[in-house]
Amino acid sequence: MNRLWDQPNRLLILGLSLLAGVLFIGLLSLLLPAGGPAAVVILDHNASLAPNSPFVYPFTVQNLMHLLFFVGLGEVYCRWRIAEREQAMNREGLLPEDYRVILQEHDLPAIRARVADRYDAEHGFLPSLIDLCILQFRASRSVDQTVSVMNSSLELIDHRLDLRYAMLRYLVWVIPTIGFIGTVIGISLAMNLIDPAADEQPLGDIAKALGISFYTTLVALVESAILVLLMNLVQAREESALNRAGHYTLTNLINRLYAGGRL
Repeated sequence: MNRLWDQPNRLLILGLSLLAGVLFIGLLSLLLPAGGPAAVVILDHNASLAPNSPFVYPFTVQNLMHLLFFVGLGEVYCRWRIAEREQAMNREGLLPEDYRVILQEHDLPAIRARVADRYDAEHGFLPSLIDLCILQFRASRSVDQTVSVMNSSLELIDHRLDLRYAMLRYLVWVIPTIGFIGTVIGISLAMNLIDPAADEQPLGDIAKALGISFYTTLVALVESAILVLLMNLVQAREESALNRAGHYTLTNLINRLYAGGRL
């Protein structure tokens, strides 16, 4: 089984994302002529309009944002693959789904053995819920306590799921922040073009420098908007998998449990 596809290695994906970002910058540098409108907006590839700039191409604010954007895409990919894995588990039929089936004490060990190695501390919503509910029922012989434990477990998993998006939320915040910082730096450089002792000010150069300074914010907002959209789509997919796992467990395990003697 392809482990990169089944359960991605985040460190490996981080390295691949940075490499993809570098290739993206390099490709655009080759395709977009320096000084052209697209190169100026996307890459800030026009040193002649900002001779006093501290950034030497390709070490520009835009390119830094592009790298962070691709890191964010890598995080989205990891979360999407795990969400799809969780959704696939919900379709595997880990529990008997025939409405006529009643589960008794002697039926539970076989079900537990089927799911015991299908989850860990981070992954496997459905197998972990099934295993936990079976353990609780066998210990207490109470369906009510089993439901209570399942609800508590769902809340904990939901909280843990939300924490998984901390890095993405940070990237969504830091990219516009870097864009604003780039704009402030650009405005400062434009102001440096003003010579109080001169009779005539280079208004054309100042206007161009001010225009370029706002491109960093423009690029940052576009990339942040894309990441926010993808993050919300993937998080909704992962939360849907958790909800389906809880409903599946309630319908096909807890509602079928029989605490009496043999039928």
